[in-house]
Amino acid sequence: MVGGNATKGAVLGGTCINVGCVPSKRLITVSTFVEELRKRRYAGLDYTIGKLDYAKIIRDKNEIVDDLRAEKYKNVLEGMENVTFMNGTGMFMDANTVMAGTKEIRSKHVLIATGARTMIPQIRGIEKVDYLTNEEALSMDKLPESLIVVGGRALGLEFAQLFARLGVKVTLLQRSERIIPNWEPEMSLYLTKYMKDVGVDIVTNANLVGVGSSGGSKSITARVKETETVFDAEEILFATGRTANVEKLNLDVAGVRLNERNFIKVDKTLKTTAGNIYAAGDVTGEPMLETLAAKEGNIATSNIFEDANRVINLNEVPSAIFTYPEAAMVGLTEEQVVKRGVKCGCSPFEFKYVAKAAIIGDERGLAKIVINRETKRILGVHILAPHAADLIHEGVLAVKFGLTIDDIIDTVHIFPTLSEGFKLAAQSFYSDVSKLSCCTV
Repeated sequence: MVGGNATKGAVLGGTCINVGCVPSKRLITVSTFVEELRKRRYAGLDYTIGKLDYAKIIRDKNEIVDDLRAEKYKNVLEGMENVTFMNGTGMFMDANTVMAGTKEIRSKHVLIATGARTMIPQIRGIEKVDYLTNEEALSMDKLPESLIVVGGRALGLEFAQLFARLGVKVTLLQRSERIIPNWEPEMSLYLTKYMKDVGVDIVTNANLVGVGSSGGSKSITARVKETETVFDAEEILFATGRTANVEKLNLDVAGVRLNERNFIKVDKTLKTTAGNIYAAGDVTGEPMLETLAAKEGNIATSNIFEDANRVINLNEVPSAIFTYPEAAMVGLTEEQVVKRGVKCGCSPFEFKYVAKAAIIGDERGLAKIVINRETKRILGVHILAPHAADLIHEGVLAVKFGLTIDDIIDTVHIFPTLSEGFKLAAQSFYSDVSKLSCCTV
């Protein structure tokens, strides 16, 4: 096993534990707590906010990352028999030979899992400006006064809301006409409102022209609806997609080809164009999720050692955006179903009709179930609500096993819970749920 990748600073554990899920969700949790104090949601409590010590917040985050890296990676590796870990950059000499540092390793099979990094747009002036990616943004021990976030998908939205809640003036630039353009339009509409509620200025239809800096300020020029506009801030954060870590792998000599987006091309069994070499995780492209990468690694090794011919169905893989409220989805959107020629049924349902939402004092959000209108089979589930990333898994099972809305309605749900929202969303296909009593079967 050869660690490291084509980027600087690669450490054991990869993106998720070091500069992805773990540190970002810790900071998001802190910012959510700060926002709760500001909102004063519950009567009869003292919501005094003391001075924010951001450097201490970062040190605490770093300790969590260090502990989990040791517990979940270093200790696990040390307990594995027949695994040798080498901390270095590997490159192919041929399809069966990898050079790891100065050591040559020969193998019948190879699994590539080198991940991906932030893709920086090649615009005017980019080489002259110091900018942030997710890595630098998670390491700052001092908050900037203002921040421009470029990108209106998961990463950009999470960072924009995180910093806005901590008092940073945030402007978000999104190239398309709405944020999260590949999600249901209702999700985009509602989430846009929630982002603006915490102070994020969202500018859509913004096509980047160039960047610059002067003194302690940085600027981005963007063409917004044919008009060039200059946006200024102390820092700029790029959340503009990911690019595969493949440059130093010497893939050509191994016969491994890239797809049109320069990610490693694999078939459904995760085999590359070189028959004995497999690839898994972010290096193969979207969707880029840690748990999916682990699943793909498991499938690839099964196919290598057991000739299992296992495949993965990406339609069953959920995605989430850890804003608050959170957004989560699995399966198909309404547009995708219609394009497939299926008679689609959709019933957006607002969480204000869930009793638990009133109890916790947060009625924001909606759920949208996409079904085959003739069979009532659930084809997609989309949730925007507190803890949506936890709530989506009932939808995952529904899509995976071909359940119908009647199956969900016939299932007893605990009251009061936010998960009742999924059952109520299913019931909304038949009746006006605003007129139902609690616990209606």
